Amino acid sequence: MNPSVINSASIELFKNNLQGPLLVPGENGYDEARSVWNGMIDRRPALIVCCESVHDVIASVHFANENGLVISIKGGGHGVAGKAVCENGLMIDLSKMNSVSVDPEAQTARVGPGAKLGDLDKKKLKNIIYLQLEG
Repeated sequence: MNPSVINSASIELFKNNLQGPLLVPGENGYDEARSVWNGMIDRRPALIVCCESVHDVIASVHFANENGLVISIKGGGHGVAGKAVCENGLMIDLSKMNSVSVDPEAQTARVGPGAKLGDLDKKKLKNIIYLQLEG
């Protein structure tokens, strides 16, 4: 489905149900959110959800499915092929979900889906045997 034919009331309802912001082309933060490490990628999603919780991710997938939108998912933004950014669909941006928590006794770390290696480095992980990805 062409995003321009999605009922504006549906988009507003979706936006009000999110914890993180919903960005559309021309809005402040839209261009920054759609950028990835590979500067040659210049795709423009119709909507970008800057997810702050699992609830936002689930709501985004439901909205995209209900409205026939292609979905792309951006974690840390390092995908060289640029598959994190779709053209004219719904981009789910997980970069704000970058938590890292460490349990030294259990030798485990829980890592959010938007975490980058720098987020892990800040925790100075030593003797970690098991990483659990959250989200």
